[in-house]
Amino acid sequence: MPAPTRQRKKSFLRRLIIPAAALAALAYFGFHALNGELGLVGRARIEHEVNKLETDLAKLVAERQELVSRVSLMRPESLDPDMVDERARLNLNMIHPQEVIILRPTTGDAIVN
Repeated sequence: MPAPTRQRKKSFLRRLIIPAAALAALAYFGFHALNGELGLVGRARIEHEVNKLETDLAKLVAERQELVSRVSLMRPESLDPDMVDERARLNLNMIHPQEVIILRPTTGDAIVN
């Protein structure tokens, strides 16, 4: 005669182990999908930073273009000696003894004739 098999009643807690683990994993990944570095909140922060950096890049490109154009004016092929002389005198505040200076009260700058 075969041995009788014993039937055990499954406990209430054993039935909740797998659903509780699945719920915990879902909560973990859901939290990080919203608040993580690459989540919804993090994505808005990254987009804000990208916009700020693009604005900075546009300013730097404009500044670089201005500097390139100013440097191109200083090449020997495009350099005007009169303009160099005028700018040097204006910046150094020097004149020749035989020159006449007319001062205008509105700007305060000296005009070299």
